[in-house]
Parts: sequence; C-alpha cells; structure tokens
Amino acid sequence: MSEFYTTYSPNQISKIGNTVVFLAEKIKNLSKTKILKLLYILDELSIKKSGIPFLNLKYKVWKFGPVSEDIFIDLSTSPTILKGYIERSLSTEGKTVITPLVKFEDDEFSQNEIDLLNIVTSEFGNKTAKELISYTHREKSPWHNTAKENSILELLEKEVISNTEYVIDLSELVNHDSRKKELYNDYIAFN
Repeated sequence: MSEFYTTYSPNQISKIGNTVVFLAEKIKNLSKTKILKLLYILDELSIKKSGIPFLNLKYKVWKFGPVSEDIFIDLSTSPTILKGYIERSLSTEGKTVITPLVKFEDDEFSQNEIDLLNIVTSEFGNKTAKELISYTHREKSPWHNTAKENSILELLEKEVISNTEYVIDLSELVNHDSRKKELYNDYIAFN
C-alpha cells in the first residue's frame, strides 16, 4: 500500500460505513460536502467531550473546511471504503447525494456514541452545507488555527488555493484538560 493512502481495518470501515448510513438515514438529501462536515463535527465534539475521537479520521485544511481526503475521494468516485454501505447519485442541481444501501447497525457503537450521533443530527442535520462550513471555519477552531499558523488562511478565504496537505491537530481541543489530553494521546498512540 502506498504511503499516500490510509489503511483501515475492517472494524474501522464498519464504523465509518455505519456512521455514514446513520447520517444518511436521518438526513434527507445528504450531500457530499455536508457528510464530510458532519464526520468532522462528530470527531471534534467527541474529543471535546471525552478526549477520544469518534472515527479518528485525518482531516486536512481545505477551502471548504476540514476534510478527510480518503472519504472525500470515496464519495467522489465509486466507493471503496464505503462500498456496500452507501451509493452516490446526482441531484437535479448536480450535487452528489448520499443514500444508504443497508440499515444502520449499532454493534460497534457505545451508548455515548449513539447519543453523540443523535446530538449531531439534531443540532447540525438541518443546517446547510454552507452553514456547516462556516461552523468549521469559525475563529479559533482547529481549521482556522491551522490555516492561520501556516499562513494560508487568507489564500483559502480568497480562494487562491482550494486544498492543502496541512493536517489539523485535533489535540488542541483538549489542551486545557490534562486528563482528556492524556486520553487523547493514548488513543492516538495505540490506534
């Protein structure tokens, strides 16, 4: 496998796939951009709450916010990671719409994770992709901080560039809490 691709275990694929299925079951006309933002929000809120990432995806600083490049590619072509979980189609407006192929399976989710999925769908599910982008771009957010620290914020905002290789360091979400920071670092080290 090339160093440019992340290798996911069958358990990770199942969790990612079922997360996308859950969101696609709850949110009608779920666009590619919206799903990418919701996956990031799940990881961000989970880390803030417990110190443990929800999916532990790697997010890069792109114009439209934090993006898991692997999932972006998967949602832009015939799915590989999400094969068997979702299908893509084009809406009348030309947007990629994600629909589930299977029913949500909760086997690999704790009750806290199910609760977080419900919170994210109720608080963010009715927001537009543009509103979710604004949320992930908010000042002092990990996306904003990473873009600013690497002197690319203005380039992204003025649409001079559309994506970067800068990876967002989500550990900053728990820097204020030594217990959560230790949990986060341990999780990252062993997963």
